Amino acid sequence: MKREVDGVTIECVRGDITRQPDVEAIVNAANARLTTGGGVAGAIHRAAGPGLEEECRPLAPISPGEAVITGGHDLPNAHVIHTLGPVYGSDHPEAELLANCYRNALRLADEHGITSIAFPAISTGVFGYPVEMAARVAIGTVLDEAPGLQNVRLIRFVLFGEQDLEVHERILAAGG
Repeated sequence: MKREVDGVTIECVRGDITRQPDVEAIVNAANARLTTGGGVAGAIHRAAGPGLEEECRPLAPISPGEAVITGGHDLPNAHVIHTLGPVYGSDHPEAELLANCYRNALRLADEHGITSIAFPAISTGVFGYPVEMAARVAIGTVLDEAPGLQNVRLIRFVLFGEQDLEVHERILAAGG
């Protein structure tokens, strides 16, 4: 599923965020300490190698909604943008903090001249954010931000499961 907004292609694919060799930056659904952890963060750190955690150390801790950028190390991507999503039911206001994850990651990518970026479904794993609600926030934010982007021309949502992909595709097709 693809949608074009002011010269920016937004797409949803099923796959592994660490295996997106055709994008310059991938987004890590990080923990506050920017360490290996589980889920997406664990997969990205394992694929990137120990240099990623070493580069992250002086950038931590980060707060919900904040984003920082590092190199990609052993990943096929030049950059990793790390953002801390909200814990659903604990970090408030959840929707605003989640929107800030996507907004700040896109702005950081644009400032660094990055033309393509891949996002996971931030906060939907162990942080407990319901997929449908999170997808509405994520896609709505990306659609709002796309017209202002100068460099980013491809925004990809990489969803691990078929059900998550279907939810994101439906919401993207409906325009947020």
